[in-house]
Amino acid sequence: MTALRQHRPRKRFGQHFLHDRRVVERIVAAIDPSAGDRLLEIGPGEGALTAALAGRAGHLFLIEIDRDLAARLEGQYDPRQVTVQTGDALRVDLRALPAPLRVVGNLPYNVSTPLLFHLLSQADRILDMHFMLQREVVDRMVAQPSSPEYGRLSVTVQHRCRAERLFTVASGAFRPPPRVESAIVRLVPRPPAELAGVDEVRFAAVVTRAFSHRRKTLRNALAPAVDAAALERLGIDPGLRPENLSFAEYRRIAAECTPDVTDLQ
Repeated sequence: MTALRQHRPRKRFGQHFLHDRRVVERIVAAIDPSAGDRLLEIGPGEGALTAALAGRAGHLFLIEIDRDLAARLEGQYDPRQVTVQTGDALRVDLRALPAPLRVVGNLPYNVSTPLLFHLLSQADRILDMHFMLQREVVDRMVAQPSSPEYGRLSVTVQHRCRAERLFTVASGAFRPPPRVESAIVRLVPRPPAELAGVDEVRFAAVVTRAFSHRRKTLRNALAPAVDAAALERLGIDPGLRPENLSFAEYRRIAAECTPDVTDLQ
C-alpha cells in the first residue's frame, strides 16, 4: 500500500487531518474492531485512521466528499476489503449498506450537529459510533439535566443512544491545527424494545418546541400542546424549565401531548 502524499486542506470541507499516531492507536483501541465487523468511516481524509482499521475490520466502507482524496484512497485498497464512495455524508442512506454497521469518523465541525441528527434517524442499523468532534459538542451530548451544556442535542442523543465521552485530543494532533480542542465520544444505540411506543416525530416536536423557548417555564413553552394539569399528572412540575428535564421525561410528555404538537414548532 502506497502512502498518501499530503493533501492541501480545503476550507470549504472543514478539513483538519489527523496525523498523531498515538491518537490513532487510542481511537482504534476504543473501537476494538474485529474480523466480523462492517465499519463505515465518514470523512477518512488522508487515511490515517483508515490504514489502522482496514487490516482489522471485516469490511470497511468509506464516504469522502473530497473527490481527490476519495480517488487516492480508492487506488490504495483492495475493493474486496475497502469500498470507497464519493459523496456527502449528510445524504448517506444506511439502508444501502449491510447492517449492523459500526460507524467511525473525524466529523467536520461545521456540519457535525446535522450529521449526528441524520445518523440518529438511522440508528436502528447501527451497532455503535465513535466520533471525533469539537469538545464543546461532546460536552453537550453527554451533559446532564440542569447543567449549562444541556440542551436539545443532549436530549436527542441520549434518547436514542448511551453516550460516553472517552478522551480529549489536543489541536496539535491535526494538520492544520483547529482553534478548538477535540474529544472522542462513543454512542451505543438503545435497543428497539427501549424505544417501543415512542412516537419519534412527536418526541422531536416536543423537544424542539421546548428548547425553542428555553427561557420559559414548561407550562408556557409547551402550551397549548400540553397544559399544566397534564404535566402535573405526569409528575412533572410545570414551573420547571426545559433544561431541567431528562430525555425520559420528554418521552412521557410526548405520549401525553396533543397530536397537533408537530404544528407548533
